[in-house]
Amino acid sequence: MSPRVDTPPHLASSAPAASPWLPDQGNGTYRNPVLFADYSDPDAIRVGDDYWLTSSSFGHVPGLPILHSRDLVNWTLVNHALPRLAPAEHFSTPRHGQGVWAPSIRFHQGRYWIFYPDPDFGIHVITATDPREPWSAPVLIKAGKGLIDPCPYWDADGTGYLIHAWARSRSGIKNRLTLHRLRADNLGVEDAGVVIIDGDQMPGWNTIEGPKVYRRGSYYYVFAPAGGVTDGYQAVFRARNLYGPYENRVVLARGSTAINGPHQGAWVDTPEGSDWFLHFQEMPAYGRVVHLQPMRWEDDWPVMGTNIDANGTGEPVASAPLPRRVGGRPTGPATSDEFELPPLGRQWQWQANPQAGWASLETRPGYLRLAVMPMPEGTSLWSAAPLLLQKFPAPAFTATTHVELAPGAAVTAGLVVFGYSYRWIALRRREGRTRIVLSRCDDAQTGGEEREEIVLPIDVAQIHLKVSVGSGAACRFAFSHDGIAFTEVGDPFIARSSMWVGAKVGLFARSSGPAPSPTAFADFDWFRIAPLSP
Repeated sequence: MSPRVDTPPHLASSAPAASPWLPDQGNGTYRNPVLFADYSDPDAIRVGDDYWLTSSSFGHVPGLPILHSRDLVNWTLVNHALPRLAPAEHFSTPRHGQGVWAPSIRFHQGRYWIFYPDPDFGIHVITATDPREPWSAPVLIKAGKGLIDPCPYWDADGTGYLIHAWARSRSGIKNRLTLHRLRADNLGVEDAGVVIIDGDQMPGWNTIEGPKVYRRGSYYYVFAPAGGVTDGYQAVFRARNLYGPYENRVVLARGSTAINGPHQGAWVDTPEGSDWFLHFQEMPAYGRVVHLQPMRWEDDWPVMGTNIDANGTGEPVASAPLPRRVGGRPTGPATSDEFELPPLGRQWQWQANPQAGWASLETRPGYLRLAVMPMPEGTSLWSAAPLLLQKFPAPAFTATTHVELAPGAAVTAGLVVFGYSYRWIALRRREGRTRIVLSRCDDAQTGGEEREEIVLPIDVAQIHLKVSVGSGAACRFAFSHDGIAFTEVGDPFIARSSMWVGAKVGLFARSSGPAPSPTAFADFDWFRIAPLSP
């Protein structure tokens, strides 16, 4: 057991005053990433003065996050377009790495459209008149396995098209982009599709995917990443006919920077006429974080970031002037939750479609009540659907909570950092005795088993729990009786990613006995994210 760590008193009694990551520097500049969180495969549009962004959400529910900004730097999470995954029964249990892959968002004929793929079922579309309001139910517009990364395009004459990539894991095909004609109602395709870009016929090209179609002047452009997520780059293809033939150029690559694999994103402009490109960078435990690059045009090719050697291939920038100055305080997506009123904060996601009774903010006002998962102790949380989780929000931060066990019930409840390997700290009552337990599971995805690392006798029914995440995603766990003086337990734990997603942090409640009581529960007073003190 490590020495006691003191926390300033105000953090024990009130919500944190500062976000752990703010890209807006408050001096007319921003720093990258503009979203230091796992908003994978981002796509964005501008409608008037408003920017709307969505991203992959895989098997986490709700899915398809909707973020809003007025300046491309300060983003808030305002909705999820997909409250439940379809088919509902299939996603009633965790489906790691399945679900919603790279989507696209567009505005057409007075409506917002999101086309999203499920690599096991096909391409879906949903619509809304206001991104903050409920979206329509998903319509499967093209069934099939391995259809990924769809993007619609409507030409000047109103004809609609749909481009998509392929996942070899399901279809045996990759490195190709296929174009379809859309039906007039945009709820289906009219043809079998034509391969318009075939990387197998282009020496040196590999894993072309994530296409986005645009038109500027006399050229059609297909923005598409290639080379793989970790070490790839952003390419652009252009042609005077949508069906080609296309010429190509690598327009953004790592170069001399630390930003690996800069690709898969969106070209957007400002009302004032400047151009910008949003893309992601994979940072294993932190997921795929979102960067913003200045962009300009030279000889009808986009130039992104800083073009140091004037060869047309830009390198990512660490900072730049704000795209727009619209006023307001620097902000970011919500993280902390005081559990004061329903509903849960939008930052929370489950591992599968939620069921009634998993959580309540009404049974005990001011508290989140989690029902106990009917899982024997030692069973891996990898297959647990009722984990309440959120993304890592910064390179360094703390997460604290206060948990109280149901009177007399055999319950284990606490704080978890989740991924391929995970660790949790919890208050456990079993056979009338309470303990602080630190438990770990390595390689959960391949059947790894939980093992208790530390068990400390403690005669309480409620406790403060904390995890401090530092450089390199090193996590230190601690507990406190008063929320002021924390005692660290265990050695640092290095958080790991999960299937296509970064590590997550959150809350859980499970049985401490062979058969949980139907009235067993745990109450959480709050969950607070704050910057990690030096």
